[in-house]
Amino acid sequence: MSKNIFLFPGQGAQYIGMGSSLAQNFEPAKKMLEYADEILGFSLSKIMVEGPEEVLKSTDNTQPALFVTSMMVMELLISEGITCDMVAGHSLGEYSAICAAGGLSFEDGLRLVRKRGELMATAGSRSPGKMAAIVGAEDSVVEALCAEASIKGIVIPANFNCPGQVVASGSVEGINALVELCEASSIKVVVLPVSGAFHSPLMQFAVDGLVEAISKVKFSDLKYPLIANVTAEPIVDGALLPDLLARQIVSPVRWGASMQKAISLGVTSGVEVGAGKVLMGLMRKIDRNIKIVPVENIADLAPLKG
Repeated sequence: MSKNIFLFPGQGAQYIGMGSSLAQNFEPAKKMLEYADEILGFSLSKIMVEGPEEVLKSTDNTQPALFVTSMMVMELLISEGITCDMVAGHSLGEYSAICAAGGLSFEDGLRLVRKRGELMATAGSRSPGKMAAIVGAEDSVVEALCAEASIKGIVIPANFNCPGQVVASGSVEGINALVELCEASSIKVVVLPVSGAFHSPLMQFAVDGLVEAISKVKFSDLKYPLIANVTAEPIVDGALLPDLLARQIVSPVRWGASMQKAISLGVTSGVEVGAGKVLMGLMRKIDRNIKIVPVENIADLAPLKG
């Protein structure tokens, strides 16, 4: 029996104007955006709609902005009776996925991702680092290159996104060494415009603060299985979520393996819930037979109603 998965984007999918069209045309989304401003105590909605880009790109703003946008789209999907059989979210998107599956409240989820963003930004300032995407190389090749570059500094594979795309994360010296090794081997490498070495040991500072924040939140069992970033395995037990979320911040995101697991469990289609089309693009490289429909506005629903 074919199954449907809801996918939730992470950092990098943000853009100025995200969520604005839906808020203008769908009253529950507008109310949710206003409620988010109230919870946070500042106008996140203004940053989302007007920017400037540098302010939206700041990790502590990006994360709640993407979370709220995804949750606004979830309200739209729920109103149309569009359901899923499982969920997954890329890095930050895992919080959106958990919230969508009933694992935590919107209020707690929003406060958590804001805190997560603040902690990660601070960790990035305390332990400066970089990230780089390696394109067209096997995972094993990237792992070997990271191991070689680690002589110069911390560097690990941080995101196994899809075949031929791995993102490495580490210290400035480590990533610089990795770039040199890739270029010497004629392997395409792109340094990413991020403010820290996410999903690496350099984020350790953020773990303690995040564990404390997570300890104050009530997690419930999930209505749909979550394919977890850290393990690439499905879970529904809410008691497992705090540990997985704490580990996620310093562990690789196993996205390719997560999607392969979902496919092995019967997934044949999905919806990218929120900003951008990043996850749709990754799925095309993982398995072109799986049709992902990105939904951000009312008009995007048309393919799901056919």
